[in-house]
Amino acid sequence: MGSQQITLFDLPSKEPCSSWSLNPWKTRLLLNYKGLDYKTEWLNYPEIAPRIRPHLPPNEKGRAYSIPTIQFPDGIYVMDSRKIAEAIEQRHPSPSVYLDSPTVQRIEHLVLHSIKPIYPILMYKISQVILSEKSYDYWVSQYTKELGMPLDEYESQFGGEKAWAAALPAMSELTAILKERQAEGPFFLGKDVSYADFVWLGGLVFVKRTDEGVFQELLDRTGDRAAHERLFEACAPWLKRDDY
Repeated sequence: MGSQQITLFDLPSKEPCSSWSLNPWKTRLLLNYKGLDYKTEWLNYPEIAPRIRPHLPPNEKGRAYSIPTIQFPDGIYVMDSRKIAEAIEQRHPSPSVYLDSPTVQRIEHLVLHSIKPIYPILMYKISQVILSEKSYDYWVSQYTKELGMPLDEYESQFGGEKAWAAALPAMSELTAILKERQAEGPFFLGKDVSYADFVWLGGLVFVKRTDEGVFQELLDRTGDRAAHERLFEACAPWLKRDDY
């Protein structure tokens, strides 16, 4: 059985180790929903490139190697959550997650523009609450250099209302799309589960795992807390497995 497992490379949190980052959660939710047999191999930030470099070329997004990456049972490696989703959907098409749906593609865009603007609120908290000891120095050094300031200063300068205001347009549109088919079901496609649900749930879990207070505020800021809570509850079965 082990030889038939997919391996998901994910970022560990502090002990007890569990999944926390947005992009790996997209893949984890997809694997859980499709009922695929997989195991987790945890990689701290300094371990990512040495582990993956022998199997893949660097990506085109500025970070040479990234998580999530998966290894299929036939030895093929795939990096980047969207590319992973396409590979899984091709190999395991049922149940479909409607990757080609315009709604799915729109939600992918809106989630990026809902979560990235609130990074100033989250990044210092990630360093304090989430990161394992083996990841801390690497991650903090990288982002301090990239941002040109300490993470707590980044939060004080760019967090708060500035961050929420920047996120509001995308969150409002995301909420409107979620509510369009509310009468049919709790998902972005109404009664049908799609990858759009996993993309947004990945963002929600990421924020919740980082800071419960920020998560609660995010729900309030969406414009319809109840709609997002219904989605979260409906996806609960695929959120259970996060630590092995």
